[in-house]
Amino acid sequence: MNLLFIGDIFGRPARNAVKKLLPDLVRKEKIDLVVANGENLSAGIGMTEKNYLEMIKGGIDYFTSGNHIWDKRDFVPVLADKKTKVLRPANYPDAVPGRGLAEIEVLGRKIVLVNLLGQVFIGPNLKSPFETLENIIKDHPDQTIIVDFHAEATSEKCALFKHFDGRVAAIIGTHTHVQTNDLQISDKKTAFISDVGMVGVSDSVIGADKNLIVEGFLTQMPIRVEVPRGEVIFNAVIIETGLDNTVKSVKLVNERVG
Repeated sequence: MNLLFIGDIFGRPARNAVKKLLPDLVRKEKIDLVVANGENLSAGIGMTEKNYLEMIKGGIDYFTSGNHIWDKRDFVPVLADKKTKVLRPANYPDAVPGRGLAEIEVLGRKIVLVNLLGQVFIGPNLKSPFETLENIIKDHPDQTIIVDFHAEATSEKCALFKHFDGRVAAIIGTHTHVQTNDLQISDKKTAFISDVGMVGVSDSVIGADKNLIVEGFLTQMPIRVEVPRGEVIFNAVIIETGLDNTVKSVKLVNERVG
């Protein structure tokens, strides 16, 4: 099975880039499942139902998210619908709307997609992602588990990978929007990357208008997040898994769309 995991999609230019690139990429790489982090889908912060449906129509099969999934309050009831193909982090309290994992049938196999939120430098104060993933593994033995770990600290991402090495198929880091140079397959056949990157305007600060972000650092005043125009960078990773639930190969995707 070939899984394409797309980094955080940041606003309208990124959505347009996905719609432009995805069909050819799926055909060329023989992709069986397309997953993307969608917490920045709408104007760079949160997700709307309209944009969610736009991207589902554009070829994305399932979304993960993170701390910004609550920023469009109208989407919370949609997130609570079991038919919605969007995850929120699994280490939120059980009473919170939405789900933290999904069992997805692909080529007659069951893929367990998991979303977790880190605890370091990011907030809010959630349950341990380590404890949460431990319980998920116990509930889904001998299955292909793919984890989106939405976290700020590289050390926390690496620690989760080391602790669960050989027990899950892949741990894919998101949130910091900069594609890292540590994509690997361990000796125990678990794939890992600290951050898969983003789909967003390249001449920006992690997708947002660079001038506004710089102004915020210079003045320490509250700023608004706006999505600029320009060339878009498309970051993703392709993970090939075998019938034994381990990873056979990994490949970075780093494209640019004018």
